Amino acid sequence: MDSQVEADGGGPEMLPGFICASFNQDTTSLSVGTKTGYRLFSVTSVDKLDCIHEGVECSDVSIVERLFSSSLVVVVSQSVPRRMNVYHFKKGTEICNYSYTNNILSVRLNRQRLVVCLEESIYIHNIKDMKLLKTLLNTPTNPSGLCALSVNHGNSFLAYPGSATIGEIAVYDANNLSTVTLIQAHASPLAALTFNGSGTKLASASEKGTVIRVFDIPEGHRLFEFRRGMKRYVSISSLSFSADAQFLCASSNTETVHIFKLEQHSPSQEEASPTWSAYVGKMFTAASTYLPAQVSDMMHQDRAFATVRLNMFGLKNICALATIQKLPRLLVASSDGHLYIYNVDPQDGGECIMVQKHRLFDGTEEQVEHKDEETPAEVSNQVAGQSYAATVALPSSQPPSSTLLGYSEEGGAQKGDVIPEHEFAEGPVCLDDENEFPPVSN
Repeated sequence: MDSQVEADGGGPEMLPGFICASFNQDTTSLSVGTKTGYRLFSVTSVDKLDCIHEGVECSDVSIVERLFSSSLVVVVSQSVPRRMNVYHFKKGTEICNYSYTNNILSVRLNRQRLVVCLEESIYIHNIKDMKLLKTLLNTPTNPSGLCALSVNHGNSFLAYPGSATIGEIAVYDANNLSTVTLIQAHASPLAALTFNGSGTKLASASEKGTVIRVFDIPEGHRLFEFRRGMKRYVSISSLSFSADAQFLCASSNTETVHIFKLEQHSPSQEEASPTWSAYVGKMFTAASTYLPAQVSDMMHQDRAFATVRLNMFGLKNICALATIQKLPRLLVASSDGHLYIYNVDPQDGGECIMVQKHRLFDGTEEQVEHKDEETPAEVSNQVAGQSYAATVALPSSQPPSSTLLGYSEEGGAQKGDVIPEHEFAEGPVCLDDENEFPPVSN
């Protein structure tokens, strides 16, 4: 669910101050790193992009990660790439900082763990007090810092490359500090990894970028296989599940974002309405039993359910699926300095329509004509128990909120202190600011 993109710098369309961007774990906010600091935006409305906070504690921010809707934010600067700073941004205080033996390439966090990934090692911290729990040394060379951490409060599965030469995924239990499984996912090295919200599915893509696979966790069995394209290899920049894990989106350095639907095809439906395509499909299925494995795999791969055509090519971006103002949306944050919002038809798919385009640096919006905004902006995008596909039929009443503990208004950790015990609820830890965002549903 959580993704990050880094700008390569330069280029006539590249915004000079833009360095990186990432969505938080439930896609309620967007974090952007810049030359002068970082910015946190609320993405719970289509027509309005609110800047929640602008941090200037350090410059040249290459990593910025926010923990759900809490006031905890992790920042790494290009000028001090081996040091991680953890801030309580509402209080303007530093909770702690840690220095590592090499450059920090990525940071992932959930309500139990904070994971720091270096090129050949991974550090696992207890997020409650930031104590180091485990160091995974001599991990396969991972120059991009590729890793994923599940965000469900009941588990903390960590996925990272198990090999530098093939697409092997190592899955580690960051709660119990034990190895779970190794998944032989792709023939070529990995390029993207992401868990669904409950930590029961893991999606992956290789450096070739032509095939995206989904595995069940913790067993590691292959569930789905999607073909992004055959004409060319691409660089996959992000993968992201919808909250109900019925859809998976993938963005790359091309102009197309693909949305795949995770559904098992029922043979009974094909028999009830026989068609020429169904007949040919059955012939392929029968033939695949004796054809080479690569050809057989291609026959069983599903194409994109929906697509988005971006007005850019070659720029890095990240995508995420969210329910905003009761409707399914695709969000694309691009290194051109914009956030693009598209409508998604969860029933028929097809080409998605852009409904809004926001600039990330001057607070102005570029209006896009659209006809679906009959829902008031105050309606929450977090609807407990509703699937992504079912949100089009939601009632207009706002769901009730509940009291959640966060990095509290009555104190907050000071520099060098552990995070106070009263900031955590018994059982699953919920670090959410009650009034800033709706409660997180897991």
